[in-house]
Amino acid sequence: GGENLMVKCADKVVRRGRIRGKLKRRVWIRDNDVVIIAPWEFGKEGRGDILWRYTLPQVEWLKQEKYIPLDF
Repeated sequence: GGENLMVKCADKVVRRGRIRGKLKRRVWIRDNDVVIIAPWEFGKEGRGDILWRYTLPQVEWLKQEKYIPLDF
């Protein structure tokens, strides 16, 4: 659907991410964007809410500071 996407996480697990209403109206999320996803504490395993999308300069900074792998 329009608000659900498949997200490949840093722990190599693919989760279904739901775009929160606040982000859905303000931010466009495209393929290969780096996002923060918060797994749900209830219900089905492998689902979560997308909390934030990083811009390209932010992703480059995260890679330089080694918060995410260079090949991410």
